[in-house]
Amino acid sequence: MSVEAGSQRGKKRKLLKSVVVDVRPLRTPAFRRLFTGTAITAIGSQLTTVAVPKQVFDLTGSSGYVGLTGIVALVPLLVFGLWGGAIADTVDRRKLLIVGNAGIAVVSALLWVQAFFEVGSVWLVFVLLAFNQAFFAVNMPTRSAIVARLIDPELLPAAAALSGTVNTFGMVFGPMAAGALMPVLGLPTLYLIDTIALVVALYAVWRLPSLPPLSGTVRAAGLKDVLDGFRYMATQKVLLASFVVDIIAMVAGMPRALFPEMAERTFGDPPGGGLALGWLFAAIPIGSVVIGLFSGWLGRVRRQGVAVTIAICAWGVAVIGFGLSSSLWLAVVFLCLAGAADMVSAIYRQAILVMAATDEMRGRMQGAFTVVVAGGPRLADLTHGWTAAAVGTAAASAGGGALVIVLIAIAVALLPAFWRYRAAAVAK
Repeated sequence: MSVEAGSQRGKKRKLLKSVVVDVRPLRTPAFRRLFTGTAITAIGSQLTTVAVPKQVFDLTGSSGYVGLTGIVALVPLLVFGLWGGAIADTVDRRKLLIVGNAGIAVVSALLWVQAFFEVGSVWLVFVLLAFNQAFFAVNMPTRSAIVARLIDPELLPAAAALSGTVNTFGMVFGPMAAGALMPVLGLPTLYLIDTIALVVALYAVWRLPSLPPLSGTVRAAGLKDVLDGFRYMATQKVLLASFVVDIIAMVAGMPRALFPEMAERTFGDPPGGGLALGWLFAAIPIGSVVIGLFSGWLGRVRRQGVAVTIAICAWGVAVIGFGLSSSLWLAVVFLCLAGAADMVSAIYRQAILVMAATDEMRGRMQGAFTVVVAGGPRLADLTHGWTAAAVGTAAASAGGGALVIVLIAIAVALLPAFWRYRAAAVAK
């Protein structure tokens, strides 16, 4: 091989490494175990995410009730997201993660039991959903806070991209599998598969090292710890602004509560569920996975406040297009574009959070992040569900996308420091 040919191959290899996702964090055994547990449950958890709104719609025939699942899930997310983050800062995070994973598995098993025996109570589904979200709200900030203790600081952005990519990968194939399996195996089987995956993932979590607080003091977390987290957040202006813009994007622009009705009444799915429902739930994650797999270039962008703002506006435009689509495949394309924009925003916001928070506050900051990321869409479920019941799904979705753009413009005008934010400002 000539020197010139070798040089060309070297350049191509260097270019590829600068574009594709960075896998160096997987060389650390403890992070690899945590990542493995996440990967195992990625698809199974999405089966439940599709099954719950579908079962509620089947029991009631109303997108309004599907939207009500947002409030049912939001209350435990708010309470246990903030409190769970505080607990994660005061106890062994490995033990807390085991409790959270086990709790979700038990609730998933109970969801399977009620569906298998055709109990037929929407209120029982709501109660089990609330417990599911309570354990999830403790589990998510604990899992995120653990990462910084397992790998070197310079690998944290790469770890965030890896975790985000595997989660969104599950969001792609989970809903598609749900749409394909539901007519064949029935809705209860979706809950059963999720339960089995959660039990298997517990083994990976069990093998993590002990992760007590760096102070060496294990204690109970109280209201003061939660309030300390809010006070700390108030001193991090750019971090606080990143939460605000994401709330705008999710609450005003997330149309997922409309998917069951649109799949059946706009895109022609049979009453028992079908592929259209799976594609609608999978489309946003498809766009996110594509960006996640080719996220290497994102680290070179320094104007991260500008990048987040543009990404959220692109999200709003894509949601408008989705709402106005009468073709399933055009709707899927717009949702994929929305997912790509959302992943860009999420990677930068997670990078800001990781760099800004100290270890003794990291659980609480991740708890707040959980409330925003998971709670925002739950509020959107309520607003979109009841808006669609009043004015129709097209107007609810397109109007929400337009509102995102308007509110983001106002937020950036009121928070100019976020627009001016550069990554180097945190790194100092």
